[in-house]
Amino acid sequence: MNTLKTTQNIPVSLDEAWDFFSSPENLAKITPKYMEFTILNEVPSKIQDDLLIKYRVRPLLGIPMKWVTLIKEVNAPFSFVDEQIKGPYKYWSHLHTFREIPGGTEITDKVDYISLPGFLGKIADKLVVNKKLKQIFEYREKVMLDLFGEYK
Repeated sequence: MNTLKTTQNIPVSLDEAWDFFSSPENLAKITPKYMEFTILNEVPSKIQDDLLIKYRVRPLLGIPMKWVTLIKEVNAPFSFVDEQIKGPYKYWSHLHTFREIPGGTEITDKVDYISLPGFLGKIADKLVVNKKLKQIFEYREKVMLDLFGEYK
C-alpha cells in the first residue's frame, strides 16, 4: 500500500471550503487541464453517501481512461471519502478532511493506493505514479491559492 498525504491552509471558513469541495463540478477546476477531466453521468450539485461519479481523464500520454468513484462516509462539513470502483488503480481510497483553524480552514488529503500488484507496482510507483500524483496535488494547491488567496 502506498500513501500520499498533503495539507493546505486556505483563508476561507470551514463552510466555504466544504461548499467548494463538496460540489462535483469543481473537480475539473482543481485537476490539471491536460488531464481533460470530464464527468460522464448526471450528478447532484453536492456530494452525498453512495454517489457514483463516472468520469474520463487522460492521466498519462493523453490516453483516455474511464474512472468510477464512490463517495462515502460523508460527514459534512468535516470529511468524505472517494473510493475507486473502476479505474487505473488496483486500489484507491482518498480521504478528504477539513478542519477550522484561526483565519481559515486546513484541508488534508490522504490517498491510499496500489497502482499495480507486486514488484511491478513498486517500480511503477517509484518511477511514475507517485510523481504524477504529487504533480496533481501541487497543481491543486496552486489553483486553491489563485481562487482563495494565501493563508496568513
